[in-house]
Amino acid sequence: MADGALAGGFLNFRQSLSGRQWRMRPADPAVTRAHIQTLGLDEPLARALAAREVAPDDGIHFLNPTLKALFPDPSTFMDMDAAATAILDALQSGEKIHVFADYDVDGASSAALLVRWFRHLGAELPIYVPDRLKEGYGPSAPAFDRLKAIGADLVITVDCGAAANEAVAHAASIGLKVVVIDHHMMREEPPSCLALVNPNRPGCASGQGNLAAAGVVFVLLAALNREGRKRNLFAQCGEPDIRQWLDLAAMGAICDVTRLTGFNRALASLGLKVMSNWRNPGLHALLAAAGTEHGPAKSNHVGFILGPRINAGGRIGKSDLGARLLSTDDEAEARMLAKELDALNLARREVESDVTEMAIRRVESSGAHNDDSAVVVVAGEDWHPGIVGIVAGRLRERWRKPVIVIGVDPVTGIGKGSGRSQPGMNLGRAIQQAWEDGVLIAGGGHAMAAGLTVLADRIDELRAYLNDKLSGEQEAAQALDWVEVDALIDPRAATRELFEAFEQLAPYGPGNPEPLFAMENLQVREPMAMNGGHVRCRLVGPDGASVRAIAWRCADLQTGKTLLSGQGGLCVAGRLKADDWNGRRGVQLEIEDVADPRMA
Repeated sequence: MADGALAGGFLNFRQSLSGRQWRMRPADPAVTRAHIQTLGLDEPLARALAAREVAPDDGIHFLNPTLKALFPDPSTFMDMDAAATAILDALQSGEKIHVFADYDVDGASSAALLVRWFRHLGAELPIYVPDRLKEGYGPSAPAFDRLKAIGADLVITVDCGAAANEAVAHAASIGLKVVVIDHHMMREEPPSCLALVNPNRPGCASGQGNLAAAGVVFVLLAALNREGRKRNLFAQCGEPDIRQWLDLAAMGAICDVTRLTGFNRALASLGLKVMSNWRNPGLHALLAAAGTEHGPAKSNHVGFILGPRINAGGRIGKSDLGARLLSTDDEAEARMLAKELDALNLARREVESDVTEMAIRRVESSGAHNDDSAVVVVAGEDWHPGIVGIVAGRLRERWRKPVIVIGVDPVTGIGKGSGRSQPGMNLGRAIQQAWEDGVLIAGGGHAMAAGLTVLADRIDELRAYLNDKLSGEQEAAQALDWVEVDALIDPRAATRELFEAFEQLAPYGPGNPEPLFAMENLQVREPMAMNGGHVRCRLVGPDGASVRAIAWRCADLQTGKTLLSGQGGLCVAGRLKADDWNGRRGVQLEIEDVADPRMA
């Protein structure tokens, strides 16, 4: 390992080519020493663990999480016992139960968990997923009318419903019972229903607010098992072993970009181990359709291969495809659904690419990406509402500020948009305020992501409103936008052994960022521009040792142009990735940022 920062800024520069500052990720030296002593770790790995705020007593549970040590008591969730009671009462009395799911991976995984639990007991649970374009997000009065018309007595909403006060009230008015299982932020006054389980519900004492809906449903299954034992429900079929479905809980946790700490980390980590057996017919078929081998499951399988394909159904296709895929035990049906989702994902990527290019041209021609505005708002006619969130995320990465992308229907004059934010800027709160103040038709979300509906002729007003609301948060956000480095190394140290040592920290996500390594005084060799705006090269250290590297979507940015010029004396920060091409068992560096000390 190389030594630390130099005078005049980290590695002798104050700002990178992307305008960001670098620093070593802060870590308590005393905690680092404790991890070295109690866990027998080398200093860089122990320091990385301390930098993730893992206390000395929690290190073993972080590196080797178990359900036994981390599973919460279901009764600590407000209404969890009431939900289990209501569901089993309905099941045992022969009532018709339906699950109402959101159209993303978390919703599909949540629905599949319930379907598989019911199937173990010999009962089929029909799935209802609203059409993204025709019905929008979450429960609605017309949707509940349709469910009532086909004979539903009880509806379990998953990954939605916590803020659907009016729709749930309508359900009650037509004699339809509702149990809500959700994780989104909600109002103080909950919908009036049989039970509402949400760790982010005001007054819930579970302390599990980082769970995705699939994680909450997994705890619900434990509560159902407990209540079922009291009722002698499993005398004939045996009690369901919910651990076999941990792969579905991991899908929700990872794809919904939840904070992977505590119990949620256990769900993700153990879920990937279960997934590695590829016994779920839908996941097995989808990985095959993507042309990927069925080896040990990693978070990148979930986040970059499986997740986008499942989401493609809800974004531009049939909204229930993902839930059906994860629920089916029919291998032929799984292959058919996987093939359809893979094709939809290819179409989604084409649409996304086109909209991204148009949005970049529109914004950069106006200079809004590079001025002192707090947020970028860009709109276009017929931009597909199913992909505007992905585009907003891409542009946020490019410009390092919150971005809202809106697709406008030229016939109705109504725009549907999605936004992605920077740490330190609460975009969801600002959108909620815009709705409350009448600027929006609808809107809400989280600190880092939000959705909205707006009249096209009020988009300029919305832009001004959000810039005013968020301007006071810019300085704090810029202070948080560090490139935080876990270790300073040279290319010779970038080995498979180093990569595998740090893999003990996986799976990665919010609360547990993927380790970032910095190198200095590098020469760029063999630079090559690739399709998609990526740049591939070889980074050579002062002693001649080198590491293969790739930088994504940057060929038209200063970072990419500098790499393509083949110049030397650069500092590079990036993540080590396994490189198993042609059996080489090496590593490559996935570049996060580049700095030139001579330009400091």
